[in-house]
Amino acid sequence: MAQNLPVERRFYFTFNKLPLFITTLMKKPFLLVCLLFSLTVVSAQTGREILKQKTERQLQDIVSSSPFLTGMMAIDLTTGDSFSSNQDIVFAQASAIKIPILMEVYKQAKENKFALTDTRPLLTTNTVAGSGILNAMVDPVSLSIRNYCMLMIGLSDNSATNTLIELVGLNNINNTMQSLGLKNTRVQRKMIDQPASIRNEENISTPAEAAKIMKLLYDGKFVDKATSDEILLTLQKNPVENSKLVRGIPSGVKIAFKPGGMGGVSTEWGIIYLAKKPYAVAVMENYKAGPSNQDVFANISKVLYDYYSRMAKATNYGVILE
Repeated sequence: MAQNLPVERRFYFTFNKLPLFITTLMKKPFLLVCLLFSLTVVSAQTGREILKQKTERQLQDIVSSSPFLTGMMAIDLTTGDSFSSNQDIVFAQASAIKIPILMEVYKQAKENKFALTDTRPLLTTNTVAGSGILNAMVDPVSLSIRNYCMLMIGLSDNSATNTLIELVGLNNINNTMQSLGLKNTRVQRKMIDQPASIRNEENISTPAEAAKIMKLLYDGKFVDKATSDEILLTLQKNPVENSKLVRGIPSGVKIAFKPGGMGGVSTEWGIIYLAKKPYAVAVMENYKAGPSNQDVFANISKVLYDYYSRMAKATNYGVILE
């Protein structure tokens, strides 16, 4: 009704309604309390919200200016608050997919299908080129399952990875991911299988699902806390010089991570153990053709660390407590 009136009459109409609105609030104290509380919360959060929006713009600028397709997701492990860009795009994972493989190994060990101390021979059918050391061995190799896991993560050994994939089974890995609500994280082939790659049978995930996996492990909710903690401890033993994310954080900050790289693809899943504000992060790139003068992983990592480290030290009014 009011919108059909002339401007001056519309103002009079709206102004005339104010006493009725105020009277209604006075008759219903609960509504008044809710209104005042919501105004107080908005006022208290304004500074932090502005800083978060500024950080979101910085991250989006990095992603948008990259000559490649980039996706990322970061989750504050204390609050669940997050940053994301292209988080639901499916990326080939290269060696970062070894985290779900590691998870399946520990899950089946917990189910008593085998013990991590059991030994398995390295078969020639699982021995492939690429990263690692096992393909250079001259004499027959037989290692414990746990040691295969350490080689898969610490040296990104492809032959160790293929041995573990054969041990636990592709379908079992994918069924576990599906049971966790992860629809786009799949292991579809062994390492260094070019015919499978040509058929588009890639090992895949998304930034959102990778970050969710890291949060699940941090929260101790994969199988049980002891299993989750042991998986993360294995990831922490990865040499830090292998990390692309570590280039954006100060030295000495603990990180659990697994990077990946192959033709046109770079990935990394990680947890940054920042005091009071640990966070999970996944960054992925593909369609990388030719060199770039931008270190997207380091730039994203630095923006995230700068934001979370300030939030870890700041009061609600922006006072930094060292």
